[in-house]
Amino acid sequence: MKRISEWLPASVDKRVRVVAWIYLAAQILLVGTGGLVRLTGSGLGCPTWPRCTDASFVNTPEMGIHGVIEFGNRLLGVVLGLVAIAAFLAVVRLRRSRPDLFWLALIAGLGIPAQAVIGGVSVLVQLNPYVVGLHFVISVALVVLCTIFLHRVYTGNPHRMPAVPGWFRFLAYSTGALILVTILVGIVTTGSGPHAGDANAPRNGLDSELLQHVHSWPAYATLALTIALVIASVALALPPRGWAVLLLIIEAGQIGVGLLQANIGLPPALVGIHMVLSCVLAAAMTAVLLNLTVPSAIASPASGPLAESAAAR
Repeated sequence: MKRISEWLPASVDKRVRVVAWIYLAAQILLVGTGGLVRLTGSGLGCPTWPRCTDASFVNTPEMGIHGVIEFGNRLLGVVLGLVAIAAFLAVVRLRRSRPDLFWLALIAGLGIPAQAVIGGVSVLVQLNPYVVGLHFVISVALVVLCTIFLHRVYTGNPHRMPAVPGWFRFLAYSTGALILVTILVGIVTTGSGPHAGDANAPRNGLDSELLQHVHSWPAYATLALTIALVIASVALALPPRGWAVLLLIIEAGQIGVGLLQANIGLPPALVGIHMVLSCVLAAAMTAVLLNLTVPSAIASPASGPLAESAAAR
């Protein structure tokens, strides 16, 4: 046991950074596979939970491709759980010197079994759209936590100081609030649409066409505020400028995919891309907010992950 403990990182080294990147990527990947389950009508491919059938934890040949897809997603959830354990072990020896990493890894790790339970409940209630929506909300929250974890791995946890004017901070948090509203309205919109995860799954009964328009309003407002963020951060050479540009690129792609899917009948592939981009968007917005402050020991920080890596070293 002592040998194992001595092998674990005693500082933020390459192993911790690699695990942090894998953790964030795995969270987003699971959203993609969850979307595949829903968009192929495989949500009840395993009709019960935690077993796949009443007699088996794994899918059976009689369940066909839907059983394979649903069980595959559950299996990836287990893999994500192992990644979460690896992330926790990577920082467990740092619990005194870096309590921020310890608690972030612990909270994100506990979110995974909670997410699994909500996913199981969604199966037991025949894919109720509100439970499925909650499942997605937790996924976004875990992506945000893993983004914060990754940021802290690179930047450390020293005393931090504001790096932007107060009005820019207000603009950034307003943009983040609008992104949250956009995602939540999008979840309700999806719950009214055709991709229920199973042919017999219930819908929320709301007007899907109207909701698509309502969903677009905060999205366009977010785009306008993000353009303002980019212009201001570039003009004033503020630390979040690189992340603000990335956020704008992601938003443009997300809006483009949204408009295209709405005009050609919501093809499953585009809906899946739209779901994954929502999580990528949340991660990018989180990065912008995290870079509103900088370590006080750094006089002129540059933006972006490469500069943060150099500062950490």
